[in-house]
Amino acid sequence: MKTLGLVVPCYNEQEVLELFYDETMKVVSSLSDNYSCELVFVDDGSSDRTCEIMKGLALKDPAVKYISFSRNFGKEAAMLAGMSYAVKFDYIGIMDADLQHSPSLIPEMLSFVDSGEYDVAAARREDRAGEDKLKSKLSESFYKVINKVSEIEISDSAQDFRIMSKKVVEAVLSLPENIRFSKGIFSWIGFKVKWIPHENRERAAGQTKWSIRKLFKYAIDGILGYTNSPLRLGFICGGAFAFISLFALIYGIVRNSVSAEYISSVPYIMAAMFFIGAVILVLIGILGEYLGRIYTESKQRPKYIISETNTRQNII
Repeated sequence: MKTLGLVVPCYNEQEVLELFYDETMKVVSSLSDNYSCELVFVDDGSSDRTCEIMKGLALKDPAVKYISFSRNFGKEAAMLAGMSYAVKFDYIGIMDADLQHSPSLIPEMLSFVDSGEYDVAAARREDRAGEDKLKSKLSESFYKVINKVSEIEISDSAQDFRIMSKKVVEAVLSLPENIRFSKGIFSWIGFKVKWIPHENRERAAGQTKWSIRKLFKYAIDGILGYTNSPLRLGFICGGAFAFISLFALIYGIVRNSVSAEYISSVPYIMAAMFFIGAVILVLIGILGEYLGRIYTESKQRPKYIISETNTRQNII
């Protein structure tokens, strides 16, 4: 019998966790003739009863495992911790606890990977119904930008909801970076992916944990993690300013030779100085972001710290 481990990152999901368990187990039980399945809940330092509910589910069902962090390390760390434990299974899945990822897709996704034709079966949303319009617009803009400047292509409709073979998860775990952007990692490692259309669902309960500020930070991590294009802005701006300066010099010479009238150039000079100064500060800021990431990676701190678990889990 083949094995399946479903990794479920959780942060303050007390309202929906039991609903998720009930709905998912109905689907998983239909697979029991061919697969044995475990749910691997990862509590990302929740401040509500999320961990307590996980423990309760684990007491009544041995197929439920839980990992609880000492504080909030972020969803990326939670997925990594779950995959680090679940890599022992034949197939490994990732899905959110808010039921926006429909458990009913699990059998279909599993069948594609189990067939051997594909290494990954991943959900691709067909629409953004129910999402905040501003967030949706910002998200679309981000993927347009990153796909233009990055060497890899990341679909703007791709979701974390996926089922992977063991070798895919081993490849993900082999990447050592601390600042992680999973959508970029999944694209970078390659492998054959079967995309499955998925209608966007609203949360079954509770509130989204993704604020615009968090989404912006996530976008910056994605852009800086998968392209060096921002570092080339210095060359681009330098070339542009050189061209503008040359044009201004030629214009000044021609104008002075044609007309002897005095025209004050101070406002134009001040505007040019402020503009150039702003560009320099932006470029220094970009360099600072890259240097900050080098500093973070060089410290080699653990990506998460486990407070309690019912698994034999190591710190990665």
